[in-house]
Amino acid sequence: MLVTVTNTPQDYAWGSTTLIADLEHRVPSGRPEAEVWFGDHPGSPSHVTDGRTLGAWLAEDAAGTGAPEHLPYLMKLLAAASSLSIQVHPSREEAVEAFATEDAAGIPRDAPERTYRDRNHKPELIVALSETFTALAGVRELDATRRLLALLGDGGAAVAERLSGRDAAAAVRDTVEWLLAGDSTAAIAGIVAAAQDAASEKFSAELDLVRRLAADFPGDRGIGVALLMNLVVLRRGEGLFVPAGVLHAYQSGLGVEIMAASDNVLRGGLTPKHIDVAELIRVLDPTPGPAPVLRPHERDGVRRFAPDVPDFALTRVAVAPGEEVAVGLDGTAIALATGGEVVVDGAKSRAGERMTPGQAVVVTPDEQRMVITGEGELYIAQPGARHADGAS
Repeated sequence: MLVTVTNTPQDYAWGSTTLIADLEHRVPSGRPEAEVWFGDHPGSPSHVTDGRTLGAWLAEDAAGTGAPEHLPYLMKLLAAASSLSIQVHPSREEAVEAFATEDAAGIPRDAPERTYRDRNHKPELIVALSETFTALAGVRELDATRRLLALLGDGGAAVAERLSGRDAAAAVRDTVEWLLAGDSTAAIAGIVAAAQDAASEKFSAELDLVRRLAADFPGDRGIGVALLMNLVVLRRGEGLFVPAGVLHAYQSGLGVEIMAASDNVLRGGLTPKHIDVAELIRVLDPTPGPAPVLRPHERDGVRRFAPDVPDFALTRVAVAPGEEVAVGLDGTAIALATGGEVVVDGAKSRAGERMTPGQAVVVTPDEQRMVITGEGELYIAQPGARHADGAS
């Protein structure tokens, strides 16, 4: 069974006014358009053609097709014009425990000060749709960070001193906590002031980032944390996977994102939303290392991004005129067109769903596979293979 699903963009302040509209070949609304959700998450569920939510359709019409009552993943178009919050996501075990603690404390589940909205983890993957997509992800190797701080002279000295311990992970954890919750106001001001005049061929992008963040978020403690993180620029079609505990903050560009179906976000800075530094530090993975770029498995024009989580996998299909590409189903899938014009069929119902960029269709497991023709590009969200085999 195939069914078209739609949704309206979320107007978060960091969203782009043009990127999603340009993808869909329509006139911009004039408002920020940050995310379009494709899934049954109650925060912003997609709707089928008769107006029902996707969740209602799955419960009422998809019975007998092998579709689950709830999708294990959430797919999004994400368009950033300025920095998202510096954030981490919990593991499933951490989420279950903390959700129960907040319930026991009597914090309403929709309260602004609530940190845990559900009991799930939230690993996530983003693949660039724009020519470049810029993100902060993971903690940079400390030798490189020390060289960057040295360019700031006295402005970087306080942070450099805290990173001087022999245990790199412990030093990072201590420094992040001090930057976000300690007496770091003068140190942040020193970093910003020094960055205005600093110059470096190797770290020019990082210095530019500090200047931009200082203009967008004056005095924000998150500026100091951003200085510790890997700055990565994805090219179109490249992906970044963020597991539990990894610091990240997307900066600019258009991407297709997939994640476990959760809304658990622990924020530390660069945002007007609720910040919970203590909980961020509790779940933080402070281990320095390279940015978590994920390489796809590629065959015959099909790229499959399959991180080691049971909740989701993401497949990119590019099809040329006269070609026919078949993709097997590991569960209920959502196909999102991102370029050209493609036609999607199932093995059973040769529906011939014609799709242009921004349009999406749900395909139930009884179809067994999807067949794509036309000329263009689409991304297919599915459960991870282990989820299809019964893993949870």
